[in-house]
Amino acid sequence: MSHANAARTVEPGPFGGTGSPGLVWYTSYGSNMFLERLGYYIRGGPLPGTTRVYPGCRDRRLPVESMAVELPGVVYFATESPVWGGGRAFYDPAADGLVYARAHLVSAGQFSDIAAQEMFREPDGDLDLAEVLASGRAALGSGRYETLLYAGHLDGIPLLTFTAPWALDDVPWTLPSADYLRHFGRGLLEAGAWDVRTVASYVAARPGAAGHWSARAVAELIDGIDGIDG
Repeated sequence: MSHANAARTVEPGPFGGTGSPGLVWYTSYGSNMFLERLGYYIRGGPLPGTTRVYPGCRDRRLPVESMAVELPGVVYFATESPVWGGGRAFYDPAADGLVYARAHLVSAGQFSDIAAQEMFREPDGDLDLAEVLASGRAALGSGRYETLLYAGHLDGIPLLTFTAPWALDDVPWTLPSADYLRHFGRGLLEAGAWDVRTVASYVAARPGAAGHWSARAVAELIDGIDGIDG
């Protein structure tokens, strides 16, 4: 099936801009691909069905634009999410594979505030992005989402994300919950570049989900559709 919103291939190489960028592509590869979910990080408030209350960003405007992107590497599920239960998504850019992701165009300040909330910190100021833009990686701590990554650029704007300091094979993989996978899959589907079959197959093949979630079960979960082999 062809899609009008085909996924963009990220332009690799060093970021050519100077100084701190005003806008960045916050590149989500997990539940924040789904705009409804991301809205809690931006606007704040309690996430239904969980005990988590988000302080939100200082700037509560939703992304200017969101687009599907494809990155080198592997997304996998590990550790135990206190919000969802089960494994949560991490990104290893050095692993051999292809990642489906969604890039949200936000201000550098909003990216800083989203990152702070993922690190279970209070948003209290802008991150210094000089190191990650210059070297491709910056460690803000040793925690799960405290490693910033520069993934390339699109239209002269850098793509930034965050992940764990470890690699794909350094930690045990963890089975993700149905609710987490529902948000994960619906975010990919909402991006408009991949159909249900493609999304379901991709999700079911992620380390941590593979062997436990079939493509058919994922398809039913995210779109109520049966009839997919696997």
